[in-house]
Amino acid sequence: MKSNYRVAYDKGWQDVKQKEPTDIARNMQVHYLPGKQQFIVPFLNENYIVDLARETIVRENDGETPEISAAILVLHYLSFFQTTAEVTGKWVSLKEIPNGGMLFYPAFHKDAICGLIKAFGQQTGAFLACAAILGGQMAKFGDVSAYFPVFPKTPLCVTLWEGDGEIPANATMLFDPSIEYFLHIESIIALGGYLAQRLIKLAPQVSS
Repeated sequence: MKSNYRVAYDKGWQDVKQKEPTDIARNMQVHYLPGKQQFIVPFLNENYIVDLARETIVRENDGETPEISAAILVLHYLSFFQTTAEVTGKWVSLKEIPNGGMLFYPAFHKDAICGLIKAFGQQTGAFLACAAILGGQMAKFGDVSAYFPVFPKTPLCVTLWEGDGEIPANATMLFDPSIEYFLHIESIIALGGYLAQRLIKLAPQVSS
């Protein structure tokens, strides 16, 4: 029996192939190579080659295949959009995103936000170093924050407040409200969780 990941991965390819490649490229700001039937998709400071003919996704600089959860996010980014909406330049919490953001927020906070607090609540400098590796740019929220163009049209912002002896550390993750037009709520949550996971995994490297 196929795993849930594999089912989602296979469905992702079906959904991508049902759309016109030029529409995907135009609406989601990715590059399409018609002669090769390939998309070039920027994702967390790296480019990925999405090959429609072979149904493969590899990192452009070394040919490595991403983990399946990341591959699914790439496919969902290419296939979910229904409109020509644009990024607004505003920020909202997951709780403010329609179709389930409020419902799923407690689990998201436990799985993603608490991990960020544990990893970086007492070392915000390490957070900025990790953020830079993933293409994050300093923003002006909290004690420290970073803006991530995770995909071309789905920016995320991570903000940290450093704790001390009296006040506990805190963190939040913000989304452009337009993300509801580019990903369904489960993928929005997965995208935020994936960014948090990548940052947390980098923490030991910059702290050593």
